[in-house]
Amino acid sequence: MRLIIRSEIIRMLIELARDSKVEACGFLFGRRDGDDWVVEEIREVPNRLNSPEAFEMEPFEMVRAIDEAEEKGLEIIGIFHSHLECPPVPSERDLEGMRLWPVPWLIVTPEGRVRAWTLEERGLMEVKVETVSSENVNNY
Repeated sequence: MRLIIRSEIIRMLIELARDSKVEACGFLFGRRDGDDWVVEEIREVPNRLNSPEAFEMEPFEMVRAIDEAEEKGLEIIGIFHSHLECPPVPSERDLEGMRLWPVPWLIVTPEGRVRAWTLEERGLMEVKVETVSSENVNNY
């Protein structure tokens, strides 16, 4: 089980975490390939809590992002957000969200730490994040 994502998207997410005073959040759009999730694009969605310690995506912007992705033939394959002052491990609040959105959750920190997780029947499972170049993403 891997989350395959272009290195420039990872850099963009880390930059987003560095530049924000609140938890940045949004969707990972792409496709499934067997047990792998292949990220083709991201969409930042405003954090309506405006908090450095928690996030909730703005509902209207969520719907708009999902509609635009579906028009491109993409599906939600993950949620991303930043942890500004704690490790990239799901919080209790994140675990509640993971029950509602059973896709990988990618967490980034301003320092550049990146980890992904899913909540399975057997508990919290780490998903391997595999970064690839733009040229290689089509090999998946």
